[in-house]
Amino acid sequence: MSDTAGIVVTGASGRMGQMLIRTIAESDRTHLAGAVERAGHDWIGQDIGTAMGGAPTGVIVTDDPLEPFAEAQAVLDFTSPAASVGYAGLAAQTRAVHVIGTTGFTDDDIAKLKPAARHAVIIRAGNMSLGVNLLVQLTRRVAKALDADFDIEVVEAHHRHKVDAPSGTALMLGEAAAEGRGIDLTSHAERGRDGITGARAPGAIGFSAIRGGDVVGEHDVIFAGQGERIVLRHLATDRAIFARGALKAALWGLDKKPGEYDMIDVLGLRDTPRDG
Repeated sequence: MSDTAGIVVTGASGRMGQMLIRTIAESDRTHLAGAVERAGHDWIGQDIGTAMGGAPTGVIVTDDPLEPFAEAQAVLDFTSPAASVGYAGLAAQTRAVHVIGTTGFTDDDIAKLKPAARHAVIIRAGNMSLGVNLLVQLTRRVAKALDADFDIEVVEAHHRHKVDAPSGTALMLGEAAAEGRGIDLTSHAERGRDGITGARAPGAIGFSAIRGGDVVGEHDVIFAGQGERIVLRHLATDRAIFARGALKAALWGLDKKPGEYDMIDVLGLRDTPRDG
């Protein structure tokens, strides 16, 4: 076991948590070092393998993350913004790589991650898949190439249980489009239209969110001009792509200096190196 990286999964009972645990078990470079759930959860005190309906693993689900964090090299965290901020401080104490796939962060939440990033590696992304991160890069480049005569819309679809909208991935795409245009997304985003809204504001970046069924994730970036449209699309059909990306990020971060990173860094797709 000492030859493989120890990984802790937070939110272990969730769909992503269980997928992460299975992905770790399938890897010959990692082992599960801990499974964490919120206080009062039914799985606390159970073997995670048994709780998931399989064979015992020897890893007991706990609501005290500090001990498993201290024994691990990385933490995979797809929980909630408040929980992730708390986990970031503990991961920094133990110098564990903290991979955050949580979405729905406010600017204040993100600011609270910065002190932890001074002591440990934090890799945060609204989407961990290779394809989506390529789409982000393409979106930035197409937005830069086209002038404001092309309207930009980001349309996303997810399963009925998703609680935040627009999705973290949609916001990544919107940010990329804004960067390509050289504008600030906050002041140019249109997140909802209903009733008599008036004409579209020049330079706006629109968002539409669809929720239903078991949709894993679908994202379109539409550049709509006079007489033509360019549509960039990514369809996710298997949640395992996010788990594999998160594990790739954790392994990538093991030898990196403390700081804030994202999947563009992990995949080597950044056009210019980060400062420092």
